Parts: sequence; structure tokens; C-alpha cells
Amino acid sequence: MSLVTITENIIKLLRDYWQVFLLRGVSITLLLSVITVFFGAILGSLLAFARMSRFKMLRWPVAFFVELIRGTPILLQLYIGYFVAPQVFPFLGMSDFASIAVALIINSACYVSEIVRSGIQAVDKTQNEAARSLGLNPAQAMVLVVLPQAVKNILPALGNEFVMIIKETSLASTFFIGDLMTSYLTVKGKTFLSLESLIIVGAIYFVLTFSLSKIIGVYERRLKVSD
Repeated sequence: MSLVTITENIIKLLRDYWQVFLLRGVSITLLLSVITVFFGAILGSLLAFARMSRFKMLRWPVAFFVELIRGTPILLQLYIGYFVAPQVFPFLGMSDFASIAVALIINSACYVSEIVRSGIQAVDKTQNEAARSLGLNPAQAMVLVVLPQAVKNILPALGNEFVMIIKETSLASTFFIGDLMTSYLTVKGKTFLSLESLIIVGAIYFVLTFSLSKIIGVYERRLKVSD
């Protein structure tokens, strides 16, 4: 197949199926990514504080759970979320999208927990000691002194996690929930143009991740300037 033919086919696919790729594929991919990062950041922060707790009965189970999730393939976790979760919690009436989103959130939360934990531990311990010497209790010292300094280390890493999540949502196409890779499967099934469909989807993924990476880079430079 010549390059001219491939180019013509790509133009034709964009003309006939742009709604499938852009309106449905991109929107669902971004929606799933935003939901995953938002709730993953909240749950991950809670897991991070639990791992730093002085109570072993809380710290050890959380540490085991985090390492278990990080040590198993995300596709396996998606299968469990899709097939097992609705059977274990039938009263929730979880949709396919919700099942996949929950699995992605749990996976992201375990990685975010390590980002948050390392960001907090990177703050010099003398900062906490100084806050305590001024009469602040441990919670006040954490919220008012340690966390504001840790945020500068945490936010860029969270941005990179967002980029990773956008790419990991491609695995959700296994369950046909309407993301970008599902759009590829749909268009390929109708046109039998596999290569051209893949090129379009790959280009869209690249634009999304590259643009977000540049935005994160600008933000990181601003943080360095403020330092």
C-alpha cells in the first residue's frame, strides 16, 4: 500500500468518522482520566497518611495493599473490576464504565500514595520540629508547614501520573467502554482500515500527552522560579 493511498484513507476516515474519534473517543478518554486522577489523588493521599501512621495495625495492611496493586498488571485489575466487582457489590448497580473507573482509581491511588509519601518525607524534618517548638500540634504542623512545602514536589509528579493515566485508559478498550481505542476498534470493524485507524488514534494520543507534558513542564519551571 502506497503512502498516497494511506494518506487518502486517513483523510477519508477523518471526514467520515471524526465524531467517533473526537467527540466520543477523546471525550470519554479525558473524562475517565480526569475521574481517575481526581479520586485517585484523594484516595492516594489517604493511603499515604495511613502508611505513615504510627499504628502498625493500620500501616502494615495498607502497605501490603499498595504493594499488591503496584506489583500486579493493571489489565488484571481491570478484569477483576469488570467481572468481579459487580458480583461482589450487586446492590451498587455498577455500569461497565464505573467498574473500569474504580479499577483505574485504585491503581492510580496506590501510585499516588507513594508520590505523596515521598513528597512529604522529602521535607526537612527540622521544619516539623520547628513548627512543634512554636506550639503547633502534629496535625497543625503537617497542614500548615509540611504540606505546603511538599506540594511543590507532589504536583509535578501528579501531572505525570495524569499523562500515564491517559495512556493506560487504552486498556479499557478491552471492555468497549467508548474510549479512543474503542473508537479504533469500531472504525476498523466498519472500514477494515486497521493501519489508518491506528495512525489516527496514535496521533490523537500523542497530541493529548504531548500537550499535557508541555503544560506540566511550564508549571514545573514556574515552581523552580518561585523557589
